[in-house]
Amino acid sequence: MNKTLIIIGREFSTRVRKKSFLVLTLVVPILLVGFYAFLMWMLLKDDSQERQIAVINQSEIAQPFERINNNTFTYADTVITEFSAPGFLKAHDYYAVITIPSDVMERPDVSIFSFSQVPMELKNEIAAQLRKKIEDLKRAAIIDESQVPDLEEKLNATQTPVLVRTLKISDTGEAKESSSEIASIIGLVSGMIIYFFIFMYASQVMKGVIEEKTNRIIEVLVSSVKPFQFLLGKIIGVAAVGLLQFMIWVVFGAFLIFLMQAFSPIDMEALRAAGSMSGDLQNIAGGGNLSSEQLEIIQKVAQTIDPIFILTFLGAFLFYFIGGYLLYASLFAAIGAAVDNETDSQQFLTPLSIILVVGLYIGFAAMKSPESPLVFWSSLIPFTSPIVMLVRIPFGVPGWEIITSMALLVAFFIFFTWLSGKIYRVGILMYGKKVTWKELYKWLKY
Repeated sequence: MNKTLIIIGREFSTRVRKKSFLVLTLVVPILLVGFYAFLMWMLLKDDSQERQIAVINQSEIAQPFERINNNTFTYADTVITEFSAPGFLKAHDYYAVITIPSDVMERPDVSIFSFSQVPMELKNEIAAQLRKKIEDLKRAAIIDESQVPDLEEKLNATQTPVLVRTLKISDTGEAKESSSEIASIIGLVSGMIIYFFIFMYASQVMKGVIEEKTNRIIEVLVSSVKPFQFLLGKIIGVAAVGLLQFMIWVVFGAFLIFLMQAFSPIDMEALRAAGSMSGDLQNIAGGGNLSSEQLEIIQKVAQTIDPIFILTFLGAFLFYFIGGYLLYASLFAAIGAAVDNETDSQQFLTPLSIILVVGLYIGFAAMKSPESPLVFWSSLIPFTSPIVMLVRIPFGVPGWEIITSMALLVAFFIFFTWLSGKIYRVGILMYGKKVTWKELYKWLKY
């Protein structure tokens, strides 16, 4: 045990003293907070690009389009085809030209010609405005033909906007408003972090083993320590480095986010307490520069990211981060012991890489159907559970499923560490021979 602790201390101190560790530790939280700020900015930002758009209107609809953000519409009396559109745009310096045919009421099909790809938001807003104009004209025609008194008022009374609120019931029976969209983002981002971290830190174990094997340092080390002790010490040593780095990122990132909220004009606590239909949201935002849709986005974030949920989710994240790393690191270390260089390791890395990628794609599926059989079993199978279970947790997972998933992950780590130790013991002192899957199977039976 003392020798294993020495190996752990050596791996930890060697990697922590590297300049790359210090640079990465300081830069990543800043990048993450910058990404968080950029994401919020993109969600709240309106389209500010100024565009002049020509409209060739051959229909009976008068002024079908109004101003959209900074996009203005100019109506022209000419005929445009797909052959004459390029010359028309160049001659008048328009961003785009919209052609509305005379039969648009019966066949609502319009074309937008532009040298650039029209943004999706602008395209959808153009379609929405034109659809409303057509519906209003058809509605007016029906009212005139029917001769029913107060028909317009009666039709208006039938319009019923539906507000769908999702409330998540906790184990204590308390119902709290939540957001499926925010839960999906939290789960998927966490699953992707686990995916990249497993590759990043587990590959460090493999590269370290290959380097020491190539430099023949391992021959000196195994003369005083058992190969299995060396394997376990290397895995835990790198895990300690990754855990330390991650904890620094969490503390530093939380501090930066706290500073951002402290200097923000938006009262997040008031938004969390406010109802979604409250009329005081603009006052809470302090300044009234945000639209109701933007305030609703911020409010969903504030309501979903509850302090208790954050602590619970961070605990699960740490467990699956450590457990997933330990499982794959033991396999990566066995691969490093079996080959002489990184090029030869690809044949063994490919199956593990495919499994991790499959787990990531199942995580995408978990956002749509977190209770489906495929997602359920993938959240229990240790090779994919670190990613899939993290995506499921924000949607609500029974406690027995999480406990079962964690227990299986620990059991598989112990089993595959023992199995990898058998490969490690044989392969660590073998040089010059390209190992095959058949050869590995023979080593397992030694």
